[in-house]
Amino acid sequence: MNQSWQLYIVRTAAGILYTGITTDVARRVSQHQCGRGARALRGKGPLDLVFHCEAGDRASASRLEYQVKQLTRQQKLHLVACQPASLEEWFS
Repeated sequence: MNQSWQLYIVRTAAGILYTGITTDVARRVSQHQCGRGARALRGKGPLDLVFHCEAGDRASASRLEYQVKQLTRQQKLHLVACQPASLEEWFS
């Protein structure tokens, strides 16, 4: 079965932006909220989902995640403000 992956960005209570990929954004954000997600987010709540979009297959999602993680904070804030439907187009 070929699952559709999504890229997401959450903002911590301190304003830090965390980027990740998943096949179920709601489930993953819930895991982060409960402290069962990424160690980097434990104790950093409440968390706000500020962006998510389709990212294709696992390999494509991983490439997009890497590209987003290379962005500066200002560029990430611009991405969140723009809410592009497609990151591939946004990066090109």
